[in-house]
Amino acid sequence: MNLKKLAADEAVKLIEDGMTVGLGTGSTAYWAIMGIGERVKNGLNIRAVATSEASDRLARELNIPIVPFSEVETIDVTIDGADESDHSLNLIKGGGGALLREKIVASSSKRLVIIADESKVVERLGKFPLPVDVVPFAVELTLRKLAALGCEPKLRRKEDGELFKTDNGNYVADCSFGAIADPAALHDQLNNIAGVVDNGLFIGMADMVIVGHQDGTVSVLK
Repeated sequence: MNLKKLAADEAVKLIEDGMTVGLGTGSTAYWAIMGIGERVKNGLNIRAVATSEASDRLARELNIPIVPFSEVETIDVTIDGADESDHSLNLIKGGGGALLREKIVASSSKRLVIIADESKVVERLGKFPLPVDVVPFAVELTLRKLAALGCEPKLRRKEDGELFKTDNGNYVADCSFGAIADPAALHDQLNNIAGVVDNGLFIGMADMVIVGHQDGTVSVLK
């Protein structure tokens, strides 16, 4: 059973005619985009913006109308995945490498709906390494400052060993903190480091998390 698709199918039901929709990035958001494409094929009339070049391409293949951000005032709903969510709906995102664009879109959305399988819901964030978007210039200095906060930062690499670059040309440092006691405080500490563009902690941004379970049910955290 595909738990990601289960959650995605439920989330796609929230989209109504005339909405501007934010499309997330990653293996879970993929299923939401597929579901939206199916609804568009059946007559749903929406406009969409994408959080990555990969999601933009997929949406265009499915004939989902993509509009430039210059034409968008607000986004009605964004559907995206998460690497972890606690019960207060604080998130770790960025496993797909698009955390900066995802945060920009989420912060301009009336509602951020997160879809996940049950393994992503945790008591405390931090088992999943926290992605941090960093500029390539003097990256060694930035990594030292990240490590000083008590983590082990590693620059993400692709399968061929090359350094992973985001759609904006930045690097991603995956930072293993272990259990994060105060996500909001850590978020601010990270973003105060010169060289850090943003980090994958999404604090108080999600309106709901739709969770797919092994038994075929779907639950909603609000």
